[in-house]
Amino acid sequence: MDLQKIGTFLKELRKEKGFTQEQLAESLNVSRRTVSRWETGSNMPDLDLLMEISDLYEVDLREMLNGERKSEKTMDKEMEETVLQVAEYSNAGQERATKVVRVYFLLGILALCVNAATLFMDLPDTYWSGFLKGGTIGLAVAAMIMGLLYTTSAMKKLYDFKMRLIGKEKAVR
Repeated sequence: MDLQKIGTFLKELRKEKGFTQEQLAESLNVSRRTVSRWETGSNMPDLDLLMEISDLYEVDLREMLNGERKSEKTMDKEMEETVLQVAEYSNAGQERATKVVRVYFLLGILALCVNAATLFMDLPDTYWSGFLKGGTIGLAVAAMIMGLLYTTSAMKKLYDFKMRLIGKEKAVR
């Protein structure tokens, strides 16, 4: 997938419709900077936004993912390829999310292991040993809660809400 080519195509489509980056950003509820990043190919919109842009520009999603207009015959032949591209686009986000969740849960397991080791070592009751025991339990619980929030997409909703409150752009991942 050529992000530069897609970005150039998005820019052409926007100009064909007579939109400024600011107008497009307002209609999609993102910042102008986000639109600029899409058009330079440094970032891509989420799949749901890509579908919304496709509807707005009245362009087939396959054309958007290829970064160019296609004839009907060519588009029919490329249907399977396009489905694979959409799946690849969607899977890239899922892979990142899976990695983040793994890190959270591995951190929680590591903290529980350290806590169990401190209990079996029979350390004397000092400030630091109590801090280590309590801290590892707290870290394990926090890591599991973060993993749970991330897997239920509550984390993204909280982040988007925070960005709306402080007036920043919508999260683009």
